[in-house]
Amino acid sequence: LGVERRFVPESCPRAVRPGDFVRYHYLGAFPDGTRFDSSYDRGSTFNVFVGKGQLIAGMDKALVGMCVNERRFVKIPPKLAYGSEGVPGVIPPNAVLHFDVLLIDLWNSEDEVQIQTYFKPEKCPRTVQVSDFVRYHYNGTFLDGTLFDSSHNRMRTYDTYVGIGWLIPGMDQGLLGMCVGEKRIITIPPFLAYGEEGDGKEIPGQASLVFDVVLLDLHNPKDGIVIENQVVPESCERRSQAGDFVRYHYNGTLLDGTLFDSSYSRNHTYDTYVGKGYVIAGMDEGLLGVCTGEKRRIIIPPHLGYGEEGRGKIPGSAVLIFDIHVVDFHNPSDSVGITVNYRPSNCTVLSKKGDYLKYHYNASLLDGTLLDSTHSLGKTYNIVLGSGQVVLGMDMGLQDMCVGERRTVVIPPHLGYGEDGVEGEVPGSAVLVFDIELLELVSGLPEGYMFVWNGEVSPNLFEEIDQNHDGEVLLEEFSEYIQAQVDSGKGKLAPGFDFEKIVKNMFTNQDRDGNGKVTAEEFKLKDQEAKEEHDEL
Repeated sequence: LGVERRFVPESCPRAVRPGDFVRYHYLGAFPDGTRFDSSYDRGSTFNVFVGKGQLIAGMDKALVGMCVNERRFVKIPPKLAYGSEGVPGVIPPNAVLHFDVLLIDLWNSEDEVQIQTYFKPEKCPRTVQVSDFVRYHYNGTFLDGTLFDSSHNRMRTYDTYVGIGWLIPGMDQGLLGMCVGEKRIITIPPFLAYGEEGDGKEIPGQASLVFDVVLLDLHNPKDGIVIENQVVPESCERRSQAGDFVRYHYNGTLLDGTLFDSSYSRNHTYDTYVGKGYVIAGMDEGLLGVCTGEKRRIIIPPHLGYGEEGRGKIPGSAVLIFDIHVVDFHNPSDSVGITVNYRPSNCTVLSKKGDYLKYHYNASLLDGTLLDSTHSLGKTYNIVLGSGQVVLGMDMGLQDMCVGERRTVVIPPHLGYGEDGVEGEVPGSAVLVFDIELLELVSGLPEGYMFVWNGEVSPNLFEEIDQNHDGEVLLEEFSEYIQAQVDSGKGKLAPGFDFEKIVKNMFTNQDRDGNGKVTAEEFKLKDQEAKEEHDEL
């Protein structure tokens, strides 16, 4: 027997031993070069056990010690081939046979699934167990390296349950114990793969299979969400409940770290109600019980996420990881929150509707972001309380204050700037926090009055206003008279309003026919108007 090793691969993890099953290609020829047989012509390998008498004796010996992808040139004498009888019509008696052999595959009936892990993440909180659902990429090759399939080429993971018979037995075994991100080579003998028949397509019968696998995702249908608290503020006076409206930032990734969405990239929080089905079920649950300023990681299985279909950049059956930062939250039933930080001992005069107030404030969001400050402007903010000059929540928060008092006023968005906010200044649906110090209070007039007398009203009031005694009062005359009463202390205008606007408004109320003149018949004091209305009723 003559054996010439014409090509030996650099790597030879395993060589043929008696009892092994092999798949090989060959060319059979006589010494003069005449070909008598070829597996290539038939388009299939020759498959056989070695050392069990299924081959001519010379080939049984020549195959021992071969590696997959090794090529041997074998010369077999007649006594180790077909002897003096030959094969009628094919091989003459006493023929020397030459075989050019290329080994394609090799396995043994005692083989098991072989696993070679070549990358494993440092952190492996969970491994694949029976009944888990996994998503993985793979390249499938034969032992000789020939590619027969690849999920990478399809640009889609292979998604399946493990250990319940959805896969070939060898893959069911080979995936167990894997971590997300782990890479391993799984070598499967044919009796744990597609057996004697193959798959009828790319995989021939009795083929060993090699899968180069990277695990991307893993969950179990029984999984709930997992919450990992990362930063919890020391002070947490309130936690979110179902029905609350939450503003939060997030980064959304898959289990392998692939980013699919981020509110930070849009420079805008995600704003939603919690516990009302406005978001995926897992997020609805994961946002409950959070504090303002809290950071947490929420891991959501697909049946509580986007399911088998996925959405956009999220593949079907994907586990989702949301790293969230809660900016603020409120409830639509919330009113203004007031905390008095300091109140003077001589606090007798309290602010009320119509009073003119001067105060300093620092305005911020619930997470502490400063929005505005009168201190930085070097001047107070001045308003008439209850006149609509500030948001409703501030009107409420400034009630019943005394000069020198300091308080913190928390205003929910429906009493602040609402869903729209103030472009470039206040985010939509933002809870506002005002730290306020009242510096000055000028008592206002009774509701509905723009001017009151400090003493008795002259019985000849119209004649006093009508300086030229022509029976008609013009705006200029009216304005000069009111100014004189204020200057002399006989009358008082509502504080905080523009003098000219108040006087014009008062004059217009008296000018009942709208001709720009007030006559004695038109002219009435406010209490006279109220009496007439009452009499009419």
